[in-house]
Amino acid sequence: MTVTAHRRTGLRVDPSALALAGEGRVFDLSSGWWPGMPLAPGHPPFQVLTFRTPAGERAQGARGELEFLRDNASRFGFISEILSFCAHSGTHIDALAHITSGENDEWYGGYSARDHLGDYGPLTHDASTLPPLVCRGVLVDAPGALGRETLEPHQPVDAELISLALARQKVRLREGDVVLLRTGTMKHWPDTRAMTAVQGAGLDLEGARLLARSGPAAVGGDTAAVEVQPSGVDGEPQPVHRLLIRDLGIPLMEWVHLEELAAAAVHEFLLLCLPLPITGATGSPVRPVALA
Repeated sequence: MTVTAHRRTGLRVDPSALALAGEGRVFDLSSGWWPGMPLAPGHPPFQVLTFRTPAGERAQGARGELEFLRDNASRFGFISEILSFCAHSGTHIDALAHITSGENDEWYGGYSARDHLGDYGPLTHDASTLPPLVCRGVLVDAPGALGRETLEPHQPVDAELISLALARQKVRLREGDVVLLRTGTMKHWPDTRAMTAVQGAGLDLEGARLLARSGPAAVGGDTAAVEVQPSGVDGEPQPVHRLLIRDLGIPLMEWVHLEELAAAAVHEFLLLCLPLPITGATGSPVRPVALA
């Protein structure tokens, strides 16, 4: 396989992946976004607040920045809004500045929060540096490998289970893939109560090491954290995040909706995933699309 990199944008293109879209089937892998949506603990709520309204524009008498509405026999108006949310809401990809560890709070590349975190976010490895992903995607259907619809709560997806799933799917990982791990959590999306039936299931450290050896462009999953909770590793709340993002520079994608792919038994596909290049953000909402 030949992977070419666009030097200006960082775009990764696997030419052989383009052939995977031969049937023209399209799968939307995103969560959707709305006020009150489920979020991982520690993040602010997603809000949409109306900012401009036709009635408000008329009441203000087309003053100041709305002066262009003064001559308005047609009663032209517009509606706009303020979006207030964390970049880690719904389906998103983590930038490499997202995870820190050590006494100096260092992220990937040895940059520290003390020296490289400004008033408007990290000065290196923020979301503006995340490349568009146009590459082969691989679904690892962990419950499908066990003949089940979902995993058990807090069930780890280890190297053995990943290998079993790949063998049953007759798929081998390649450098530059985006590997997406299904636990079945989003079978119940967005019912937070129902999702507790799979709560905490996810990738363990052993499984993460296996995936990392293949050289993925990114790793994702259908949960809030991708990795198993609790971690089972003493002194490490999220060792998979630390290993993949902070140590190895492999972005993580979370809340990726994989149910339709699994139901269609589509295990390899062309993945299109375009992060928003937001300077200072530690991640980006994304709408990944699988084409098969």
